[in-house]
Amino acid sequence: MAPVGIRDVRKRFGTTEVIHGVSIDIADGEFVVLVGPSGCGKSTLLRMIAGLEEITSGEITINGRVVNNVPPKQRDIAMVFQNYALYPHMKVFENMSFSLRLAKVDQATIRRKVEEAAKILNLTEYLDRYPRQLSGGQRQRVAMGRAIVRDPQVFLFDEPLSNLDAKLRVAMRTEIKELHQRLKSTSIYVTHDQIEAMTMADHIVVMRDGIVEQIGAPLELYDNPVNTFVAGFIGSPAMNFVNGRVESEGGRPVVRLAGGIALPLPPSVTVGEGTAVTYGTRPEHLRLAGDGDGLEAEVVVVEPTGAETLVVTRVAGQELLASFKERHALRPGQTIRLMPDLSCIHLFDAGNGRRLSA
Repeated sequence: MAPVGIRDVRKRFGTTEVIHGVSIDIADGEFVVLVGPSGCGKSTLLRMIAGLEEITSGEITINGRVVNNVPPKQRDIAMVFQNYALYPHMKVFENMSFSLRLAKVDQATIRRKVEEAAKILNLTEYLDRYPRQLSGGQRQRVAMGRAIVRDPQVFLFDEPLSNLDAKLRVAMRTEIKELHQRLKSTSIYVTHDQIEAMTMADHIVVMRDGIVEQIGAPLELYDNPVNTFVAGFIGSPAMNFVNGRVESEGGRPVVRLAGGIALPLPPSVTVGEGTAVTYGTRPEHLRLAGDGDGLEAEVVVVEPTGAETLVVTRVAGQELLASFKERHALRPGQTIRLMPDLSCIHLFDAGNGRRLSA
């Protein structure tokens, strides 16, 4: 396998720049996920690594070799697409061996590599079937097998699970993670689904509008987002945000909302009084409080999911979502009190959204 280096890479379509000087270092054997909303540039960046899009400026290296002007077939990469891209008239064995046959590899080697890949992916009994005779998950495994037999330096995945139903997506992301752990291959995976990113990645690259907002391990991004965009994108359900100003109440710092309600802050917060801030707290870090404690909140919607109950509440005209593992008998219109976990509070600048304090 091989490390991948991306140095100040830019991409323009005509006069419109869609990738703005992206730099990422991907270590040998690492599983890196590019995540962000539609149109953020993650698939374009992946296609530039693959050689399917030209680079306007900057440099991409694979195993130390600059590949800016190297054709895709000479980059020693394998790509798994969203739409499987299987040949419908070929059986599974023929689909998986196609690239090897093009490269005129001998038949014994082809059979050995295909059978090894099929065993890894639990496809052995399907080698004599056509794609139309397979389920969506099985077709995706065939597409992955076609990549594995090439033994590439780098695997590239372009939203490979988007066409699958929810249950199959969960199963397939586990299979892809297990496959990576077995092969120890350098892998770059594009998705808009932050749950896929959190569960699969060694490191996540969060992108927005052609720039990298933050790079880090999944829990690092979850616990220490650099701005409100990352804080709101990583985590499901998303983080709650309310705007206010830092004040002192009884010698302790608070965030005062427009309705006069005060949200507590840890005593260690050093943000100056009068600073306009965005106060962030995750739904799972809100708990029910007793009379006289916490914030008075009106229950708007109750959403039981089984493992947890999501409760949409309204506090001073702003919505807060709470998530409870316990089974509370709550109903719309009821008044409850919520207390945030002060060890898990996030403060951001209300103007630019940058992180101020934790």
